[in-house]
Amino acid sequence: MKEQDSIPTSKTQRSAKFVKTGFKVGGNYIKHYSKKLFNPELSKDELNLDNATDIYTSLSELKGSALKVAQMLSMDKNILPKAYVDQFSLSQYNAPPLSGPLIVRTFTKYFGKTPSQIFDEFNIKSTNAASIGQVHQAVLNGKKLAVKIQYPGVGDSISSDLKMVKPFAFRLLGMSQKELEVYMSEVEDRLLEETDYDLEIKRSIEFSEACKNIPNLVFPTYFPDLSSKRIITMEWLDGMHMKEFLKTNPTQEIRNQVGQALWDFYNFQQHELRAVHADPHPGNFLITPDGKLGVIDFGCIKEMPSDFYNPFFSLTSTDMLQDKAKTIVAFRELEMIRADDNASQIEFFYQVYKEMIELFAQPYMSKTFNFSEKGYFDKLYNYGERIAKMPEFKQARGVKHFIYVNRTNFGLYNMLNELGATVKTDTWKPHVNLAS
Repeated sequence: MKEQDSIPTSKTQRSAKFVKTGFKVGGNYIKHYSKKLFNPELSKDELNLDNATDIYTSLSELKGSALKVAQMLSMDKNILPKAYVDQFSLSQYNAPPLSGPLIVRTFTKYFGKTPSQIFDEFNIKSTNAASIGQVHQAVLNGKKLAVKIQYPGVGDSISSDLKMVKPFAFRLLGMSQKELEVYMSEVEDRLLEETDYDLEIKRSIEFSEACKNIPNLVFPTYFPDLSSKRIITMEWLDGMHMKEFLKTNPTQEIRNQVGQALWDFYNFQQHELRAVHADPHPGNFLITPDGKLGVIDFGCIKEMPSDFYNPFFSLTSTDMLQDKAKTIVAFRELEMIRADDNASQIEFFYQVYKEMIELFAQPYMSKTFNFSEKGYFDKLYNYGERIAKMPEFKQARGVKHFIYVNRTNFGLYNMLNELGATVKTDTWKPHVNLAS
């Protein structure tokens, strides 16, 4: 893959890149509708592929928050055409890497030394390049290390990038302006945290210590003295990303073992820590040679306050859904039903959201669940497609915490589906206080 010698860092440079991409997308629409004049039955497949390719190419060169939004959208398989999902999923661990000289300049800026002056060995070619940074292999005192380097300018361009990516998101997601504002505000808050590598080091140590006794999970050791605001050094974990792992045709037993570790990792955090690793895409995990799950990134953490946690998990883990009045109270607390809704609106949203919660909670309804069950995921995706077309959902609904909590849980479900795993779902259960 071709390396990048520079990244546009100024607002003017990055804005120009967005404008140029906008012109390309406009040109793709003109080309599509010109062809449609002669072939009225022409589908949007070619248009979607051209737009997805042009947008991804642009975002991958800009890196940072713009590319991170693409990564997030690639996981929302029920709201994007397949061409976008396929292109944007490249950002999970396959973005164009930075060139060697740019890496050396970054080290010199934060350590006053080049990589070769700090480590005994340093591979100037990255092993993985994603949305916020890229990873290099190094050796120090005989220990193999992974060194994550943040792309220049990423942390300083978040707000301006998100403003510029809004038109693309608006068209792709079909959200109302108000809903998009809530979405982008929450994304901005998490991205500001994710680009703070001092915070990530702290959280990585805290979360790996808290989760260390969960079976079949492994975490790298972190080295704060070899890290900085834009560079993280950790122990190298040998393993494969999920796509590589699945190509080896692993046994069902190993798939289940990895899936169980993934399930326990997320549910332990949600219910014991009330904060969760909110970036469940395959690029953040490795499967080790002995079939354990390695967690290699704690950049995105979502905390769950009690006024969200209690009503939400009461709906999924108790018999509250059998009591319509109590369910509506919980929906009001979560702003899924609003104070100004009339009687018919209350009934409509009660029915729609009850169906959603019942679908989401289905894996918890028995002691084990087979995530390879196609029928279950067909129902999930069909529900999402149906909701996306309803005019009632063009306005924002639900508290902002849903954005990352939903993304986390459905991301978890999707990864378990890719693994084809059957897991025990009763290992870590919600602790809800119905009186709060």
